[in-house]
Amino acid sequence: MKKTCLAGLLSALALSNVAHAQNSVTLYGIIDEGLDFTTNAAGNRGYQMVSGDTAGSRFGLKGSEDLGGGMKAIFQLENGFNTNTGAAGQGGLMFGRQAYVGLSSAQYGTITMGRQYDPTIDMWSGFTAAGNWEGDLGAHPLDNDNADWDYRIQNSVKYVSPTVAGFTGEAMYGFSNEAGGFADNRMYSAALQYQMGALSAVLAYMKTNNGGANTGGASPSTTIVFSGSSQQNIDAGASYKFSDKAVVSLAYSHIDVYNPTYSEYFTTQPVAGTQNSWKFDNFEINGQYYFAHDFWLGAAYTFTRAHISTVTGSSDANWNQLSLMLDYDLSARTSVYVQGAYQHADGKTGQDFDYANIVGSPSQSSTGNQMVYRIAMMHRF
Repeated sequence: MKKTCLAGLLSALALSNVAHAQNSVTLYGIIDEGLDFTTNAAGNRGYQMVSGDTAGSRFGLKGSEDLGGGMKAIFQLENGFNTNTGAAGQGGLMFGRQAYVGLSSAQYGTITMGRQYDPTIDMWSGFTAAGNWEGDLGAHPLDNDNADWDYRIQNSVKYVSPTVAGFTGEAMYGFSNEAGGFADNRMYSAALQYQMGALSAVLAYMKTNNGGANTGGASPSTTIVFSGSSQQNIDAGASYKFSDKAVVSLAYSHIDVYNPTYSEYFTTQPVAGTQNSWKFDNFEINGQYYFAHDFWLGAAYTFTRAHISTVTGSSDANWNQLSLMLDYDLSARTSVYVQGAYQHADGKTGQDFDYANIVGSPSQSSTGNQMVYRIAMMHRF
């Protein structure tokens, strides 16, 4: 019965699109499934079947309606899920990846409202390996700059400008939705990207206040990477494409987390009131080389330095991370790939910063070294 109803709905959508060519609704998705091996996860080897390491498994609906005069109404609803269990991702939300509606104009730009990616994700993350082609195994330590798309912004209004002389701008504000607490768990962000020929560059900024302080605010506590009184992300990137064979990108991010109380990737959380600030600087170089249009190799190296300030003093932590990915496309929609990542941490902070912890691994290492290998396939529809 359910299959019959779904088939009827899709048929109705198809007929609607034929009858009204100016309107469209698209069903789309990605299924990413594979096997992971981790050399050290809490002192043990790890063998896992993991969904969505490289591209989060998802399905969604997006559409538009022509309103005339070059204006369109648009929407997007996107669900994240675990292929192995069928469970919803993003804290169990039905449309946890994206859910928004808005208006779009080629002349005036696009404005959308709902649960969305912020400008640092839209315009800067693609200059990193994690945000472009590699996913979890290419993420910076603790995904401290959200390049790996760990969280979205709720209650947000976003504006994307038209492209003028190669420049495109984007701005967002996320409301706290708390009566009497306008600045409690709010967010604002902006980015400017330039693209001309083979060269692309970007500058981006994001600021959150009391992220995760309430579940209905801009940054929900179920998916936030850090909790603290405030956090700011300053990002920059550049890339150059060499014909159709190779592309090389540079990415930099500086992250300030003030009065931190929580990290999503920590095994042992800090005692409340003991931390003044966590500051991260990430330097990444990455590239892809195409042996053929359907066969490519990607590589990325990141150096991360963190400065940890506590009520009893300060210390530094460093990470070096190298990752590789080899991808072969069986068709336009289906690919198989292998990945590997190595991380070395040499901090002496007395906290979880001292242990290697590749994003996507089952747990942090019991030492300063960790390696993760993955073999998988991806299907797009």
